[in-house]
Amino acid sequence: MELRPRRRLLLLLALICLRAPRLASAQQPDEATVIVKGSTRIAETDDNYVCATIDWWPPEKCNYNQCPWGQASILNLDLDHPFLAQAIQAFDHLRIRLGGSLQDRVVYDVGTESPCSPFTNVSNALFGFSVGCLGMDRWDKLNDLFERTGAIVTFGVNALYGRYNVRRSIWAGKWNSTNAYDFVKYTISKGYPVGSWEFGNELSGHGIGAKVDAKLYGKDVIEFKSILRQLYKAPLSQPLLLAPGGFFDQQWYSQLLETSGHGVVNALSHHVYNLGGGNDVHLIRKILDPKYLDRAEDTYRDMQLTIQRHGTWASAWVSESGGVFNNGGPLVSNTFINSIWYLDQLGMASKYNTKVFCRQTLIGGNYGLLDTQTFLPNPDYYRQG
Repeated sequence: MELRPRRRLLLLLALICLRAPRLASAQQPDEATVIVKGSTRIAETDDNYVCATIDWWPPEKCNYNQCPWGQASILNLDLDHPFLAQAIQAFDHLRIRLGGSLQDRVVYDVGTESPCSPFTNVSNALFGFSVGCLGMDRWDKLNDLFERTGAIVTFGVNALYGRYNVRRSIWAGKWNSTNAYDFVKYTISKGYPVGSWEFGNELSGHGIGAKVDAKLYGKDVIEFKSILRQLYKAPLSQPLLLAPGGFFDQQWYSQLLETSGHGVVNALSHHVYNLGGGNDVHLIRKILDPKYLDRAEDTYRDMQLTIQRHGTWASAWVSESGGVFNNGGPLVSNTFINSIWYLDQLGMASKYNTKVFCRQTLIGGNYGLLDTQTFLPNPDYYRQG
């Protein structure tokens, strides 16, 4: 099946799933007829709408007395496992977003950076971990996998490098672009086709662990865009610049677009975790409640309006969505019941012109499309059409 018909089928099935609960409830199992009029297009996604993430979390990432990450991070995932390559290839150019909470704690072992040390537990540090490092030998191996499988790569850049914590979660100071510059330059020199670069992770609005003022962030996004334009010399080879990869805050996002200006941010990216934490005993009830799921629609609608008012040159991306924060819900996020939430989100996001939807995760945590231990598909893996 070619990609474009499959994408249409995905959106059709997801939108039907989104609206079907309104027609028949669990208490009244009557038959219902759903009529889909395909003559009018209300929105359009990217050809590669479906995306999955690989995160930075080490095995020591634990919540609620569970440590579900194992060897599933950017730094330690078994890239030679045959099931991994097969799972990626089956999507026909799957988008893979490399990023997550620890991305703003990562340095790249290129240029003047040394030594290259792994993440270690530090109780009073951001997210409880030290600064970590991506070695270029590991980056080479990752790109070998991506090239073999036809993956389209989005890489999340450290946006806190050079900044300092002034109080509580507030970070100030100018972003130091030298390490990112050297890393992008190395990537280009090796011919690695990164399709998009995302600046920072969850630093918008109130932030998660850390936050940066929108005006300051916007100025640094301009600098990063300048680096990309300088290093990618051919106009047609220019990758997309995504920002801010955080939770949507309308005022903050509007200020980012106004500060960075026309054509700088190609895609306004946000994250969706609308079901609560991994220890929530009501997760299944929320997933089965259409009114609860509908609450997320306000976010997609407001994102669309923000782009229309402040940045018509940009598109909307969901660059991370696992539904349940803190590793996903055990025995929920990796089971059939989660597909109700997942398909609902795919349909709802597409309705508001979201171009790309990245599922947290491809592998890792409780919400992986693949089982962390066996690499076999979990139920949601099959929901992409």
